[in-house]
Amino acid sequence: MKSFLLHPFLLVFIGGGTGSLLRYLTARLFNVVSTTFLFPISTLIVNVVASFFLGGVIGWVLARSADDEVRLLIGVGFCGGLSTFSSFSQETLGLLQANRWGTALVNISLNVVLCLITSWSGLVLGQRL
Repeated sequence: MKSFLLHPFLLVFIGGGTGSLLRYLTARLFNVVSTTFLFPISTLIVNVVASFFLGGVIGWVLARSADDEVRLLIGVGFCGGLSTFSSFSQETLGLLQANRWGTALVNISLNVVLCLITSWSGLVLGQRL
């Protein structure tokens, strides 16, 4: 296999593993808060952080016409491993099944609004760096 074919895969692999590990550690760290308040705070945190980083990476890459390596390592790999739409969906469905409609609506609203705001903020910051 040619090395140029392995290189992008390796970048995504390293970034994805790092993001997934950070997601796991965040869930463990905020497990007490999530259990006490019955709100999936760790998923919200990782989604917001990943949105900010992805916005920043995209802004930085676009402003500089940079190589694809940064986008692959951080954007695709790290942010892809860190954020988790499937966990957000499953946790929200669990809230709905438990008839916790208000909490589910807050979860949906916070994830969508905060992720959009932080993604835009990251994009602006990335373009200015």
